[in-house]
Amino acid sequence: MASGTERLTKLASCAGCAGKAGMQELSQVLKHLSDLSADQPDLLVGLTAPDDAAVYRLNDEQAVVLTVDFFAPLVDDPYDYGAISATNAMSDVYAMGGEVVLALNVAAFPENMASETIAKVIQGGAEKVREAGGVIAGGHTILDDEPKYGLCVMGLVHPDAIFRKAGAQPGDVLFLTKALGTGIITTAAGRDEASPEHLAGAVESMTTLNRHAAHIAREISTHAMTDVTGYSLMGHAREIAAAGEVCLRFIAAAVPVLPGALEHAKGGISTAGARRNREFFGEYVSMDEAVGEALQGVLFDPQTSGGLLMAVAQDRASDAQARFKAAGLSAWAIGEVVAGAGVEVAA
Repeated sequence: MASGTERLTKLASCAGCAGKAGMQELSQVLKHLSDLSADQPDLLVGLTAPDDAAVYRLNDEQAVVLTVDFFAPLVDDPYDYGAISATNAMSDVYAMGGEVVLALNVAAFPENMASETIAKVIQGGAEKVREAGGVIAGGHTILDDEPKYGLCVMGLVHPDAIFRKAGAQPGDVLFLTKALGTGIITTAAGRDEASPEHLAGAVESMTTLNRHAAHIAREISTHAMTDVTGYSLMGHAREIAAAGEVCLRFIAAAVPVLPGALEHAKGGISTAGARRNREFFGEYVSMDEAVGEALQGVLFDPQTSGGLLMAVAQDRASDAQARFKAAGLSAWAIGEVVAGAGVEVAA
């Protein structure tokens, strides 16, 4: 490996979770695989349900949560890149109600990339896994002109305590635990258009574990939950709506947005991932005409290491807000679950 200073984002063709394959393409590929797991009674969550990770029952008290996630650099700082990638990969375990136990690195780096740069990426990931209470025990690295880094993560959960996207009920309050706009801000930063303060805010959000937010979700008996990542708030909301055969109704003005995201959206910053999200999920979303185009862009913006979207019983909503506040965590009430189908957004 060579030594030197690389600007990582210049090596990425599509960065972060904006590089996630579109739902339309994936559904065509995966439809041929779901029947292969139909006769596996201990496979509690697999390809037949649109959930965030696979879950396999070991015994009456334990089930394994298994997931993998990796992507090309969306920031230039190698340590931050590693930390963001690891935080994002572990989020699926928390979205299923599990705790992280073990992880393996999944990586690809150019042959001439500085060894110091690679070491910082790996260090950033390893320290986040340690913060989560897990350990990195190995991995696999190949050579590739475009850097990629992430984790295969194993967690544990009680078989009767799995969070799913299905289960939202009319009357539930919708909470979101992180502000939106990471895709827009990191894209602007890659074009040298984002302020250091705006980028720092996005990095802080993307490196915040969803672990403790998931603990509170457990305490308040959340009905349905997912993490908001590459398919945007609108796309992941549609998944909850479809799984629960309900409608998710949002108030656009209540949705939290990272500082700088709206300004950059108004300036025309967007991603290919946002375009794919609109193309696939747009038909399931009824958008109030009063919602501005920039805010619509944020709602369809692919998030990297986004927050948890949860449906909470109305009589637990005040308790939820109090628990998040006491823990020093953010949680915004952004809508409700109603009878119907799809997603509605009011101004």
